Amino acid sequence: MLIPYEYMPKVSADIPQELLDDVQEHVGEDGKFVSTSDAIRSSLRKMLDQMDEIDRKHGRIEGEDG
Repeated sequence: MLIPYEYMPKVSADIPQELLDDVQEHVGEDGKFVSTSDAIRSSLRKMLDQMDEIDRKHGRIEGEDG
């Protein structure tokens, strides 16, 4: 579920310049993401989905088998 922009809190994070440069290569008119924030949100969602999948495989999510 996407949350409307006005409900998104601001978060500050220290990111190595090399990593930020790599992310920004995928941002903009020719990139996959419309903004750096969009890229970071998408990456966080993907990471959390992967963590949920790992938890399911290990039986750590209640009510689901691995």
